[in-house]
Amino acid sequence: MSRIRSSLDARGLAAYAANQCNHMFPDREPVAHDDLAPVVHVALERLEHCFSHVDNKYFFDGEHVVFNHLHGDQYAMWLYLLSNELFRQGGSASTCSKLFLLNKALHGVDAFYEVELPSVFLLVHPLGTVLGRGNYSDFFVAYQRCGVGSNNDVYPTFGKHVTLRPGSAVLGACTIGEVCQIATESLVLDRDLPDHTLYIGAPKTATLKRQDKPYPLWRV
Repeated sequence: MSRIRSSLDARGLAAYAANQCNHMFPDREPVAHDDLAPVVHVALERLEHCFSHVDNKYFFDGEHVVFNHLHGDQYAMWLYLLSNELFRQGGSASTCSKLFLLNKALHGVDAFYEVELPSVFLLVHPLGTVLGRGNYSDFFVAYQRCGVGSNNDVYPTFGKHVTLRPGSAVLGACTIGEVCQIATESLVLDRDLPDHTLYIGAPKTATLKRQDKPYPLWRV
């Protein structure tokens, strides 16, 4: 028995996303409910696992995972999971692209369906956030206007419990240790950070401080 209290059931979620895609992208390859139905249940299992670790009543009420399709952060995470699961299962590239672009249009988040975000992650009002092909670990948090990208075609690697605060970016050959936080408007470029680091500033003027505690909204 599912532990998810969802505002829409699996069939409703498939139909809702298909209708949104067809409204936004009225081309000659409409998305059918049947295109999404086979992957919705697996995507919901992934969502349940992810949300069960979030210590917030809108994600987990103490007994059940809570999913509301009208909660923007949750739906942004859902569209990523749905598009990624469809990609994993060999679904139509056109449909995957439409789900990705729908997420970009609705929430301003660029999380391409081929990018492998970790099994436990959290997007916090992620307007303008771009999550590229880094190597991510569980308990990853990204706020608005965050960036993860390459420099000379090399992408960062993240340990567990990394938080990107608003406007922060991690680019290039970086290995970010566990329990690290990148402060608001800070840039990490081609630099490794040890575990338990709070990074503040720009590459040439950065300040590193001790970061003892992980992000406070996780149930671990």
